[in-house]
Amino acid sequence: MWLQIKSGTWLTRERLYGYPLILLAVSLTAAVIWIALADGLIDRNGKPIGTDFSNVWAAGHLVLRGEPGAPYEPVRQHAAEIDAFQGQPVPFYGWHYPPLFLFVAAGLAFLPYGWALLVWTALTLPVYLVVIRTILSRPETVLLALAFPAVFVNLGHGQNGFLTAALLGGGLIFLDKRPILAGVLLGLLAYKPQFGLMIPVVLLATGRWSTIAAATVTVLSACAATLVVFGPEVWHAFANSTAFTRVVVLEAGDTGWAKIQSLFSAVRMWGGSVDMAYAAQIALAITVAVSLVCLWRSRASYELKAAALACGCLLTTPYMLDYDFVVLAISIAFLVRHGLARGFLDYDISFLAFSWFAPLVAPQYRRHDRSAGWAHRHAGGLRANAAARRRRSCGV
Repeated sequence: MWLQIKSGTWLTRERLYGYPLILLAVSLTAAVIWIALADGLIDRNGKPIGTDFSNVWAAGHLVLRGEPGAPYEPVRQHAAEIDAFQGQPVPFYGWHYPPLFLFVAAGLAFLPYGWALLVWTALTLPVYLVVIRTILSRPETVLLALAFPAVFVNLGHGQNGFLTAALLGGGLIFLDKRPILAGVLLGLLAYKPQFGLMIPVVLLATGRWSTIAAATVTVLSACAATLVVFGPEVWHAFANSTAFTRVVVLEAGDTGWAKIQSLFSAVRMWGGSVDMAYAAQIALAITVAVSLVCLWRSRASYELKAAALACGCLLTTPYMLDYDFVVLAISIAFLVRHGLARGFLDYDISFLAFSWFAPLVAPQYRRHDRSAGWAHRHAGGLRANAAARRRRSCGV
């Protein structure tokens, strides 16, 4: 048995297809049953179908009402989420994105909630699958990418993991052949800036100036568009909201330590102080940055470099949630491509198989859901106390 794990021979063709098919069938069946048991758009736990997507739709609805700064105020954002479900007391899902993402939210809010969620999924899931299939042109790639456990986590939350993976993966695909297009894709990733910490480090270390220029122009153009459409006040609202996001959502752990899949969260979950958690996260980020610079300046294969950068983007942010594991599919695809071209080392195949399964057994499945966090526990005093909490947060 141990020799099979070492060589990877246990992963036969039958298992390579059989395990994903079983997981896909079970997950789809569970999803259908869960939706069938829901009361309209509210599931059996009193949460919206698509949970986190409710913050996107509500934020977009506020933009269409001419209130682009309102999503950054917890009370007004929660009120819009409640209105989306005909006044039902749904949990609060905070809006923490830069104003760039308000364009997407507003576009989706033109549709009713259920249709908007369906369109969002129908647009982002295929793009993710195309990117992974482009990285690894194999018959089984689409099945493995679709049955990847992080996919179901992302679908259940109505989240943007597919978009994040598509932009990062697309940027890595085109980095050498079409550097300007790669820069545009990587620039658009600014809608989740916490995942872009290592990208400029690698681009600068390898002197990819055209990609840097394209990414910079893309980000500046998107920011300029928000100023023209929404006005400068929306950026003031976003800036003011970052203290709430940092103190309440991240440092206090109301998102749920088991939901945040970062070293910062692990230190806090194990009883470490906020300062200790930041120190550990910074030390990890520095280590990853140095490692990436050495790797990308070496003669290692591009597949290894791309896989490492995708992992580095996940490792260095203190705020990486379970649905963000979709990005891990990029690393797995590049590593498999490298192994098929140059041969697998001992334990490589087993390690990649474990990585593919990892989101299925991650701690969030043993802990309470994020939507049962801050606003759910404090729902009774949300409106009365939110302003005071934010003032205290801003003074920390």
